[in-house]
Amino acid sequence: MHKKTITALTPNFAVYVLLAAHILSMLGFSTYAALLPELRDEWHMSNAQAGIVSGMFFAGYIGTVSLWTSLTDRIDARRIYFTGSVCTALASAGFGWLASGFASALALQILLGVGIAATYMPGLRLLSDRIGGPKQSRYVAFYTSFFGIGTALSLAMAGFITPSYGWRAAFIASALGPLFAGALVLLYIDRRAPRGAAAFSLHALFPLAAWRRVLGDRASAGYTAGYAAHCLELFGSRAWMVAFLAYSASVHSGDGFPWAAPSIAAVVNLLAVPASIFGNEVALRIGRRRWILLVMAASGTAGIVLASLAASAWPLVLALLVGYSMLVMAESGTLTAGLVASAPAELRGAAMGLYSLAGFAGGLAGPVVFGAALDLAGGSGSAAAWIAAYAAIGTGCLAAPIVARIGSNPPR
Repeated sequence: MHKKTITALTPNFAVYVLLAAHILSMLGFSTYAALLPELRDEWHMSNAQAGIVSGMFFAGYIGTVSLWTSLTDRIDARRIYFTGSVCTALASAGFGWLASGFASALALQILLGVGIAATYMPGLRLLSDRIGGPKQSRYVAFYTSFFGIGTALSLAMAGFITPSYGWRAAFIASALGPLFAGALVLLYIDRRAPRGAAAFSLHALFPLAAWRRVLGDRASAGYTAGYAAHCLELFGSRAWMVAFLAYSASVHSGDGFPWAAPSIAAVVNLLAVPASIFGNEVALRIGRRRWILLVMAASGTAGIVLASLAASAWPLVLALLVGYSMLVMAESGTLTAGLVASAPAELRGAAMGLYSLAGFAGGLAGPVVFGAALDLAGGSGSAAAWIAAYAAIGTGCLAAPIVARIGSNPPR
């Protein structure tokens, strides 16, 4: 009774709960990224291996996201969200208790990806089913942007806890967030009957017929492809941000950075969050397609500029890093809002699953491509290698305007 009273008095209460849960569910997401240089050296990994560990999160995500998201058409999405919260907590705690090298880190990153696959897009489904009309695009942009807040807090927690208590304590502490997230969703989000078929089918794992219908709509297909290129750059840059800052600190002249690298990365990720929200507002005025293509070309270019000036004084490096991170995020909410708006209502779960699958396939490739480019171009001590790495993850975004010009009937 009390829960219903609060919800009735506050029309957007469900949105606030889902945004808070989304942040909490992400507290273990960037713990490994914050500790990548330390764990790479302690476990004697190459840059490519360190990138593979980062990428294995997305292997777990890709392997299960279509199942979890398609199931939201059939069963209560709150139950899916809670299941994912438990998996995420187990993965983070497992890192703190069990991780000892490359192989164990791979397994735990996969489990982390499985867990967040069951919270991120199902959480978006919970939100989109409760908010309609003009507000839906805005709240979807808020939800996707809050991914960055969770990432920032994850980095900040790791940077704060590790110096005093060690990296294992940082992983264990991050496990508490998803547990609280799952409890919030179960307690405060109202249950709604699924719109799709009640019976479960193995086709939910890979609903090819539904995906063909989704891809038959050029707008939905375009947003899905754009999301893949966006995630390649986004997660490649985020996974290696702390390592880039460590490299920059070792080569630039003058005073060193005034804060620890994980703390800087947390602030940078936090500052980038409004870019997605603001970008969606701009896109509503000038057109989604125009905004997406403009921002993608700018972000791909900015990454190369950032790497080229890594040896500059720290104020310039940080300004470039903030600008680059904001550009990388600036089309995120627009892409997702466009997909949600263009997908047929009865196929929304399957469309969101395919969209997330394509995007996080890019996320899987991003950290690996970055690390492999570093190794192939001379190693993490080479200036040219960092330029090559940022160019590698920005290739899809740089190519997007060309592909859009060649293609016919692009997304509106």
